[in-house]
Amino acid sequence: MLSKARIKLINQLKQKKHRETNAMFVAEGSINVIDFIKSNTIVIELFATEKWMQDNEKNIDRLNTTLVSTKDLKKISALSSPSEVLAILELPKAINTIDIDTKNLTIALDNISDPGNLGTIIRTADWFGIKQIFCSKNTVDAYNSKVVQATMGSLARVALIYTELETLFTNKPKNIPIFGALLNGKSITEIEPQKNGIVLIGSEAHGISKNLFPYITHKITIPSINQNTTNNLESLNASVANAIICYALTKN
Repeated sequence: MLSKARIKLINQLKQKKHRETNAMFVAEGSINVIDFIKSNTIVIELFATEKWMQDNEKNIDRLNTTLVSTKDLKKISALSSPSEVLAILELPKAINTIDIDTKNLTIALDNISDPGNLGTIIRTADWFGIKQIFCSKNTVDAYNSKVVQATMGSLARVALIYTELETLFTNKPKNIPIFGALLNGKSITEIEPQKNGIVLIGSEAHGISKNLFPYITHKITIPSINQNTTNNLESLNASVANAIICYALTKN
């Protein structure tokens, strides 16, 4: 049974300040939780139904697990329809050393504010084998419950580094190109696959910040097939654009 103190703590973790104060975050859903268990993330406590515990007995051996009812899960879940398991996990320590992966593509996000977009971008990075994402300081917190949910477990495998992008680009190795997603760039259909490089995606509302333009070595765009609609469309969704660009730069 859940104590009032535990319910209060878990609900507080929905806010960034409490996640940082307690060095904890929450993950829900079987796929999410199992992926975190299999990663190096420290599991503080699991709250699960009896059926889920029986079905996942091998995965939760020696973990601190509390049996709860569906009614109890509704009290602590951030979802409208709670799953059978919720985990309290230790918040990874911030990565202070910035070493850009020079052997693979990486992603840089400039002020992405929508949790769903960030979660999908993380999931896409995982799909394409991209293990590193640099985020501007104003990008939404990766451990926001909506972000964690949208990653479907990929957050356990992709490193998120929050930093000043201008400083990052100033100090990057010279042989690392930066591909900036813009409306007036070179079509991605004309870009060769890349062994390394940084894919720079701007905010949903304003695109890439102007102060980052000088660092872009390759201005790229995703051409619209239906030219009759382009005048009514400002741009693609940030996560969709990121997925298309990642495919174009990694395809054989």
